[in-house]
Amino acid sequence: MRLYDSRRRRVERLRPRPGEPISMYVCGITPYDTTHLGHAFTYAVFDVLARHLENVHGWPVRSVQNVTDIDDDVLKKAAETGEDWRALGLRWIDRFRADLAALNFRPPDAYPAATAHIDRIVSDVQALIDAGLAYERQGSVYFEAAKDPQFGTLDGRPYADLLSTANERGNRPDDPCKRDPIDFVLWQAGVSGEPAWQSPWGAGRPGWHIECSAMARAHLGDVVDIHGGGADLLFPHHACEIAQAEPLITSRPWVRFWAHVAMVEKDGEKMSKSLGNLVRVDELLKAHEPDSIRLYLLRHHYRTAWEWDADRLESTAAPMRTLHAAMARGEDGGYGRELDYTWAGPRFSRALDDDLDTPAAVEAVLQLADAIIEAPARTDVRAAQDVLKATAGNVLGLWLKPLESVDRAELPLWPPPIIGDPDLVV
Repeated sequence: MRLYDSRRRRVERLRPRPGEPISMYVCGITPYDTTHLGHAFTYAVFDVLARHLENVHGWPVRSVQNVTDIDDDVLKKAAETGEDWRALGLRWIDRFRADLAALNFRPPDAYPAATAHIDRIVSDVQALIDAGLAYERQGSVYFEAAKDPQFGTLDGRPYADLLSTANERGNRPDDPCKRDPIDFVLWQAGVSGEPAWQSPWGAGRPGWHIECSAMARAHLGDVVDIHGGGADLLFPHHACEIAQAEPLITSRPWVRFWAHVAMVEKDGEKMSKSLGNLVRVDELLKAHEPDSIRLYLLRHHYRTAWEWDADRLESTAAPMRTLHAAMARGEDGGYGRELDYTWAGPRFSRALDDDLDTPAAVEAVLQLADAIIEAPARTDVRAAQDVLKATAGNVLGLWLKPLESVDRAELPLWPPPIIGDPDLVV
């Protein structure tokens, strides 16, 4: 298995650590709006990666996906709607879980929320202060980027570009408490009317970046094999995670592979909740089979950005029906010569081993489906169907039948997130 590592900027061989499962942390949603196609693409990529590692290579995977349940965007949306911030978050988390279950995304092994890790976050922030890498001013704590000579190297651009990107993504460069505009908040002082937790620096709440590194280390330990998310998280989020996590561990690197999924665009812009240019997953599911949506997503390579195209989604209906028909083909008067299927599995596996080339893997299973349908009467296609199920079903995550034929017991059971006790709020 070879996978592109964003930190080294090259494709490298991925191997498990002896005696350890592959640990995978994928940055999850900030629950204040709907699940959109960009979310679905990112999580489809990591869903297939985990399935491939387990089903083809036989390597167990321990996966963690977080929920950023306390964040500026959540509080802003709650203030706009007049809804309790926790109720708002839980409502959108439920929608997200239902959308991904319908798309047959396997649930993570741990589904933590930031509010359940306040003690761990406070401990990590204090450790960074003790190490001389962070400072407190007026109840807020900041990471001092100048103390880290490697800061921002995950992205690799000059300071001015990094600062500009950070400013676009929530940084407050004019904060008078900062020593440098690019310093990022680890703990922010409480504001009247907003939820806050007690800390050595007064009541407040955690910064975005420290939430993820604390949750990843809490659930996966001090070595993470794969840490992933959308390409828009490369900076500042993931660069800041590296800066604050690596001083707290005894070995380097903290993350062996950084995997970033390219953006889905609409109207020439990145699809995002903040811009509002969304293609909603729940709306797509009203008009399209889950298998059609998954095929549409997986026909794009994860490192190449692409534009939403309604016609191209419509065009996946035909190959989807081919796959369903191939799996539904039954006995036709007895079994004769067995259909040659031996080429399909190796071709499929080679594609995914080559930096998760899902478009090539999809083509391999479609060719196998065509062969099953076109095989002469009395041909024994049972083994070929088993391979189709093992590849298109178990690895690509297709239902291989219409959703109306799926028993509710077959739907992946996404757990509720691990959320902190409301009594911790002061």
